Amino acid sequence: MTFRYATTGPATLALVLGMASTGAQAEIFEIQSTSPDLVGQRQSVSSSYADTFTDLGRLHNLGYEELRAANPAVDPWLPGEGTEIILPTEFVMPRVERDGIVINLAEFRVYYFFGAGTESYVATLPASIGRMDWETPLGTTSIIAKVRRPNWYPPESVRLEYAAEGRKLDRVVPPGPDNPLGNYALRLGLAGYLIHGTNKPAGVGMRVTHGCIRLFPEDIKWLYTKVGVATPVRFINQPIKFGWKGDALYLEVHPVLSTAGTADKSAMTLITEEYVLATQEFEADADWELIARTFSEKTGVPVRVGMRRGRISSLAQNIHSLPE
Repeated sequence: MTFRYATTGPATLALVLGMASTGAQAEIFEIQSTSPDLVGQRQSVSSSYADTFTDLGRLHNLGYEELRAANPAVDPWLPGEGTEIILPTEFVMPRVERDGIVINLAEFRVYYFFGAGTESYVATLPASIGRMDWETPLGTTSIIAKVRRPNWYPPESVRLEYAAEGRKLDRVVPPGPDNPLGNYALRLGLAGYLIHGTNKPAGVGMRVTHGCIRLFPEDIKWLYTKVGVATPVRFINQPIKFGWKGDALYLEVHPVLSTAGTADKSAMTLITEEYVLATQEFEADADWELIARTFSEKTGVPVRVGMRRGRISSLAQNIHSLPE
């Protein structure tokens, strides 16, 4: 694998991963004072007959679920020749301290913040998270070890699961093509949890793991080289994200996971909490019907829902537009 940097504009440093077999690409974005909350830009491609969402995800460094959400009317396994596929490559950054690694479970995505002041950057990568019966926990931890070519020591619960399916699983799985951790792993302070690669990249961007965070092989290799021991890692669940880009207020909505912190809250509560936080510094004239529609559609694509104004729209007058 080779790396090269190329500038694609004042706000972006594109890190091109030279992968002849996949064409995967990750990007590093410079966080601009004029767009403090959004990075990237939406794109689209025309599919070929043989494309699937797993193919397109690997090619454009996107996960399966985010492609499916952005293209709800398209068959993910047979899009068809010449179908326009929206690539959700514009991101409202999570409302969180911008330091180290942030994993937003709701969007199946890792953010890595680095730099400071006027030279602040973020890289963002698609990820798989824990499935419903093996949920990835929320909270703050840190990297406690970096392991190249890790052994996998499956816990007893996983070995029992394999046995119930008639599959044998050794107590230690050495490095190699049968090791689901791939070639690199970042061990976390949460016992038993890792950020690691995979031997099955088609599953990246899905809710399929036993709780760990799974990245594309090229992405974990890059992240492994950039972070150090003690780098903070935050697991959050923010399905609703408001953010400013210039004078425009954007909203990005993902499906609400059955995870602590959101499962017991109504749509109205989730939206209004995030809206109030986003407009503490700047008042906004918001289109609440559009906000309600964006919440209902949950495409994961940022939508402009308001503009900065001298006088805020009355929340009380517009709250009736929100879903129950």
